[in-house]
Amino acid sequence: MPAPDDAAEQIAALLDGIVRRQRRASREGFGTSVTHGQFRVLRTLDNADQPLRLSELAARLGIVPRSATSVVDDLEAAGLVERQPDPNDRRATLVDLTPAGRQILTTLRKNRREVMLTQLSRLTNADQQTLIHLLQRLADG
Repeated sequence: MPAPDDAAEQIAALLDGIVRRQRRASREGFGTSVTHGQFRVLRTLDNADQPLRLSELAARLGIVPRSATSVVDDLEAAGLVERQPDPNDRRATLVDLTPAGRQILTTLRKNRREVMLTQLSRLTNADQQTLIHLLQRLADG
């Protein structure tokens, strides 16, 4: 049995490898056109179900507003998001997904799911339920 520190390092390395594989596979067909940070922005806007102010988007992502502005600039240039004036505050700007942004997000999610299904196919249903249980315990911590 590995020492606790060795187990921690081994688990961290395995999780990093799985996450890298997921990120790489979800972008399949898009090359480097969509970064992980951009994917997070697209996903956050989609989950909001309404346009968000840049400051609210930054808060939900846990980043500074300037960083959110830079990512939104790149996504807007790619035609994946659009800025629009806030009807309730002339000084504020709202950000929303474009139809192209929704489509690429759908494709990224589909790719990510397919890769995970392939990985999980090596586990029995019982193993998958155990994995879900253990990951949930770690996530709740």
